[in-house]
Order: sequence, then C-alpha cells, then structure tokens
Amino acid sequence: MSPMVSTPLTLEHALLGFLRQRPMHAYEMHQLLAHSKTLGRVWHLKQSHLYALLARLESAGYIATSTEQQGSRPPRKIMSLTPSGRAALDQWLIGPVAHGRDFRIEFLAKLFFASEKDVTTVMTLIDRQRQACDEWLVTLGRQLDALAPGDTYDLLVLRFRVSQIAAIRSWLDDCADTLAPTSGR
Repeated sequence: MSPMVSTPLTLEHALLGFLRQRPMHAYEMHQLLAHSKTLGRVWHLKQSHLYALLARLESAGYIATSTEQQGSRPPRKIMSLTPSGRAALDQWLIGPVAHGRDFRIEFLAKLFFASEKDVTTVMTLIDRQRQACDEWLVTLGRQLDALAPGDTYDLLVLRFRVSQIAAIRSWLDDCADTLAPTSGR
C-alpha cells in the first residue's frame, strides 16, 4: 500500500477568508458555507470534510486554535488566523487559478473574499486571471495547429476547451467592468 500523497493547499485557503473577518468555530464556518449569500452557491462541503481541511490548515500553521468553555456543554475550539495564514490568504487571493477545470469553484471563492478586502485586490486577481486565460488560449492554439489531419476527436476536445476559456475570459472582462466601472482594460 502506498502512502497517501498530500496535495498542495489551494481551495481550502478560502476557509481562511472566513477567519479574516473574526475568530470562529468550525460549525459556525460550516453554517456560513451553507448560506447562499456566501460561498454556498458554488462550494458545498460535508462537515467532516470541512473539519479535515481545517486540521490541514492548522497543521500548515495558518490557523491557531483556543478552547472556549461553554458551561456544562463540551468546550469548543475557536479558530483564528495566524500571521502566516493571513499572508497565505493574501497571496492566494491575487493568484490566478491554475487550471480551467478549477475555475468555477476556486476563482469564485477568490472573487468573493477579494471583494470583501478591497477593489485593488479584486482588480489584481481579475487581471492576473485574464493573463492566465490568454496564455491558456495561446497554448491551446498551438495544440490545435499541431493536430494531424483526421484527429477529429482531439480537434473537438481542444475546440471545447478553447470555447470554455474564451467564455471565461469574456466573463472576466465583464467582472472588471462591473466591479470597477471606471477602470480600463
């Protein structure tokens, strides 16, 4: 049996965004995630998965916990953002999503928390994601140019990916116009 490989922290950085607002306990965060006015429209987590992600963030040094007594009820862990957690969140917020397939959830989570921070963070995120999309389109164009005649399936797959990335790119322009109407492209 091979050991479990630990994947890099990515989307779970979004959980740090809740702690930027104030310290809270895991169940409270779970309730916020379930609320449609936050990330509930794009990201659904089972409570057990949330707890596992929070433990991972704590192991990485991004979250500190303290115990809060509740009278006769069991004490609960209150989580707060550490300085390294704040720095990791700030870096995550302005970094483009690395893969088109991760865009729907990860970018929308970044956009949610970036918009809570300030317009500069939002515009930096959007600009960097537009650059990433432009690079993806160039790469896909090269792949299309390199196809051999008769590679119909590959042609269709690449055209599909191009159309997705082009739609995302157009939507990012709309985001920029909507969120900062006075800014130019």
